[in-house]
Amino acid sequence: MNDQNLMENMLLLEKGVCDLYLHGSIEASTPSVKQSFKTALNECLGLQGQVYDEMSSRGWYQADCAEPQKITQVRQKFSSAC
Repeated sequence: MNDQNLMENMLLLEKGVCDLYLHGSIEASTPSVKQSFKTALNECLGLQGQVYDEMSSRGWYQADCAEPQKITQVRQKFSSAC
């Protein structure tokens, strides 16, 4: 297992943990529990962002730019659905 594989696994794990914290904050039964989940979520999002930035700087995670025509098509699709 190389560094890129390890970083990909870390990113996937962070995304999964963020998802759990998000659902925890949505389902929390008291304000203090909700705040705890929100704090944990924000910290986790920060870590996820750091892992992504590092992978991106090494050329391991390339985000493709959307073509303007595709953006227009999606925008029209969802604006007509309402």
